[in-house]
Order: sequence, then structure tokens, then C-alpha cells
Amino acid sequence: MSHLDYSVFQLINHLAVSDRFLNPLMIFLAEKAQYLFFAAIIFYWFYPKANNRKMVVEAILAACAALSINGGIGHFFYRARPFVAHHVNFLISHAKNASFPSDHATAAFVIATAIWIWIKRDGWIWLILAAGIALARVWTGVHYPLDVTAGMVIGVSIAFAVHCLFSRFEKMNKVSEAIIGVYESVEGKILEKSNMLRKR
Repeated sequence: MSHLDYSVFQLINHLAVSDRFLNPLMIFLAEKAQYLFFAAIIFYWFYPKANNRKMVVEAILAACAALSINGGIGHFFYRARPFVAHHVNFLISHAKNASFPSDHATAAFVIATAIWIWIKRDGWIWLILAAGIALARVWTGVHYPLDVTAGMVIGVSIAFAVHCLFSRFEKMNKVSEAIIGVYESVEGKILEKSNMLRKR
């Protein structure tokens, strides 16, 4: 499996030389595109549409759970990154920490899947972006294909697991509603004070 993984890595990573015109895009996807998912969380939270905030709560909780799982795996199963173990086309700077599984792929896929579960049309766009991030992490030399594949599996699985918990257990639903309720209560008070100040 490791030999196949490295062979596929070489094929993808060599594209940084043969198709170098795509390198700026891949560098952006590998380093910066994750912030688009943070922006998505903020956008959907404030976009006034039914169930958006429930979706965001699920996405955040799922992301926290998935990344915690990654941390545990990385602690007990350390795998050196490609640029540490091999000569690679290394396009971005990165710490020499655990390579497996990919946190970037996990975070991207867990949020994209959470969005897909609630809003299919938007979800496909985010899933394509998540796939782009996963590919770019290999292209730029910081992950093996198996790293990002594991991240994808963990992200997708945890997003569905969290959604199932909220769907099947009323207590979980109440937790979500309580979180949203606390925020909306604070938000209402801030808006009320803001309106009072304007009237003065």
C-alpha cells in the first residue's frame, strides 16, 4: 500500500513540473482556500434562511470532533511528510509534523459535507473545492494521497455521524437550539441597545 501511495504521489507531485502554469492555483488551494470554508461558516450563520444556523452548529461540532480524531491518530501513528522522507517538488513551506491524516482535507470535507447534507446545490460546490484542496496538498508536496484520502473519509463520516445524532436524539437537538438561542438572545440585546443609541 505504501509503495502504491508513493507512486501515486510521484505522479501528482510531478505535475508541479510538467504543468507548472497551474502551480499558483495549487499553492492558493493548498495554503489559502481553507479560509473560504471559515468565511462560509460566517456567511451561512448570518444568512437569514431557515435551518442555516443548525447546519453551522453541526458543521462546527463535526469539525471539532474530526480534527480531534486526527490529532489522536497523528499522536499514535506518526508518518513523516513527503518532503521529509523523499526528494519532492516542494512548493510551500510547512512544519515537519505528522502527515497522516491531512487536517486540511478533513476540515474541508467535514464542512463541505455538513453543507451538502442541508443544502445540496451549495454542497456540491464546497465538495469540489474540498477535493481541490486535497489534490493541491499532494501537488505541492506536503501530503501523500493516502493522507488526504483518510482526511476525506474522516471528514465525511463524522459530518454524517453528527447529523444522525442530531436527527435521532432530541437531547442533541436541544443542545443545538440552546446554542442558537443563547446567541440570538445576545444578538437581540445588542441590536436593541444599538437602536436605542440611534434614537438618542
